[in-house]
Amino acid sequence: MNTPPPIDAGRRRLLTTAAAGALLVLPATAALAQREGVQVGPRSNFESLVPAAQIEAEAARGYRDMLAQARAEHRLATPENVQLRRLVMISTRLRPFAGMWNERAIGWQWEVNLINSPQVNAFCMPGGKIAFYWGILSKLQLSDDEVAMVMGHEMTHALREHGRAQIGKQVATQGTIALLAGLFGWSNASRQVAGMGGQLLSLKYSRDDETEADLIGLELAARAGYQPQAAISLWRKMEAASRGAPPAFLSDHPSNPDRLRVIAANIPRVQGLYARAPKPDVRFGPPLAG
Repeated sequence: MNTPPPIDAGRRRLLTTAAAGALLVLPATAALAQREGVQVGPRSNFESLVPAAQIEAEAARGYRDMLAQARAEHRLATPENVQLRRLVMISTRLRPFAGMWNERAIGWQWEVNLINSPQVNAFCMPGGKIAFYWGILSKLQLSDDEVAMVMGHEMTHALREHGRAQIGKQVATQGTIALLAGLFGWSNASRQVAGMGGQLLSLKYSRDDETEADLIGLELAARAGYQPQAAISLWRKMEAASRGAPPAFLSDHPSNPDRLRVIAANIPRVQGLYARAPKPDVRFGPPLAG
């Protein structure tokens, strides 16, 4: 029988505190305090309770399963699809700035896919696995700038590891010291996170997570040369689409009465970044309505 190594006093205090559900945060850096662009708070240390590499591996597995199902149902866009080419181009412009918010993103194997579904939805899983549904492009008639805002928002959830933190919080509130020790690698950690790929597709984020995604997404898009004001027009379209039956995108992204005010207040913080950024040479535009 394998005996796990002893837990030192510092680690024991961390595990005990996390298991009690206390929120631990990483210290803010001086670089973030002085940087040009949006200002956001520190990340939750709950993410440290779950290994990033394993979360990313589970996300990749869930993403592959989703693509396989879409392909079998003839709903996965081919590389020749103009709207998929549009998404790939926009992601290629945003991705160089991802490492500013998460060093791991520099080594991610980014993917972008388009699924033929009427859902008004999009997401980015840990590890840079992006998917858009046809409905969000066609029903909202999104411009390239608005698509960049959606993509930046979803990329932020992955870059700031909101899903990893949520799962870490579940571990802290449901688990024991033994379970947490397993996640730190002192026993079979892979068994603890296996099968989370599907769960990562259905996580509900907090209001703070959503605000952070709005703001960092705004900056990513501005640095990539996309008009910051498009964040306002995007969420106005979302608000209009939410009348009646709210789209799937809004069911995963709680409505915030102050959202437009917060975004508008932060546009001046990224306007200089946008003004200096090279602008896209090619514009695609939304698919034909109907």
